[in-house]
Amino acid sequence: MPKLKDVAEKAGLSVTTVSRVLNNRGYISRETRDKVYRVMKELNYQPNEMARALFRKKSNMIGLIIPAVSHPFFGELAYQLEYYADQCGYKLLLCNSNRDIAKEHKYIDMLKKNQVDAIIMGSSVLNVEHYLHLELPIVSFDRSIAGNIPIVTSDNLLGGKLATQLLLDKGCRKPVFVYRGVGGPHHQALLANGRAQGYEAVMKAAGIEPDLLQLKASAEDDSEEIPEMIHFFQQRPEVDGVFASSDLVAAEVIQACSRLRKRIPDDMKIVGYDDVRIASLLSPQLSTVRQPIREMCECTLQLVAKLLEEEEVPKINTFPVTLIERETT
Repeated sequence: MPKLKDVAEKAGLSVTTVSRVLNNRGYISRETRDKVYRVMKELNYQPNEMARALFRKKSNMIGLIIPAVSHPFFGELAYQLEYYADQCGYKLLLCNSNRDIAKEHKYIDMLKKNQVDAIIMGSSVLNVEHYLHLELPIVSFDRSIAGNIPIVTSDNLLGGKLATQLLLDKGCRKPVFVYRGVGGPHHQALLANGRAQGYEAVMKAAGIEPDLLQLKASAEDDSEEIPEMIHFFQQRPEVDGVFASSDLVAAEVIQACSRLRKRIPDDMKIVGYDDVRIASLLSPQLSTVRQPIREMCECTLQLVAKLLEEEEVPKINTFPVTLIERETT
C-alpha cells in the first residue's frame, strides 16, 4: 500500500508539501496541488483519515444515533441526513440503538473514540449527563435532552389536532389513538407525545372521551401487534376511526382491519403521521400528517455546521405540518 512518502517522491516534492495539500493548509499553487492529486490517483493512494483528523483536530465525521433504521421514518431520515452531510463535506456514522441503554452507551463511546465532530441524536435513553459530558456539538431530533441542546422537530401538537379533527369531520364518533410505546426511562422527552396531546384536546373539545391503544415497544414484526389490534377492535366494536402515531402503525391497522373484514374507509377511517413513502403505496392509500423530513434534515446539518463554528443557534426549531388526505378517510 503506497504511503505519503511515496507520493512525495514521485511528485518530486517534500512530504511536508504533500501533507499541506492534503490538509489544505497554507498557500499551495494550483500546479502543485494538481500534481499531488495526479500522483495520488496514479499510485491509488488513500489518505489516512484518522491521521488527518489528528493533524487538523477535525474528522469531518458526524455520528447519527437512531432507534431503528428498519423503521420507514428513520430510514428516510438517515437517507436525507446523509445527503445533506455529504453536501457539507461530512461523512455520517450510523448507529442503530434499538433504544437499548447499553447499546447506546457503547455507540457514544465508539463515536468519541472515532473523534466525530458532532452527534445527531434521534434516540436518547441515557441520562442527560452522558450527553453533556461529551463536550461535542449535539443536535437532537424530535426529543428534548437538555436546555442547551438544540432540537429539530415538527409541530406534533398541531398534527395530532389536524388528524383527529379530520376523523371527526368525516363522521367518526369514536376515533382511537394507536401508538407504539417507546420504552426506556426517558420516553417523556419525546416531542412526538404532542400527537397524543393534540388527539386528546380535540376529543375533549368535542365532548368525546379519548381512547388510546398502546402497542408493545419491543415487537419487530406484526406477529404480536396485529392480533393485539384485532382483539382491541373486537372488544370495542364502536371504534370507527384510528389516528396512528406513525404511518407504519397505520399500515398495521390496515392489516388488522383486513383480517376483520372491516372496509376502509366505510367501516374504519385511518390517519397516519409522517407521510413516508409507504403512505402513498398502501392500498388504500393512507391519509396522513406530513412532516417536511427533507427541510428538517437540511436544518439539522445547518445547526451542526454553526455549532462547529461556535455560533449561537436557536434552541427550538419547529417545522409546520400538512394534512394529506387520501383514500383511508
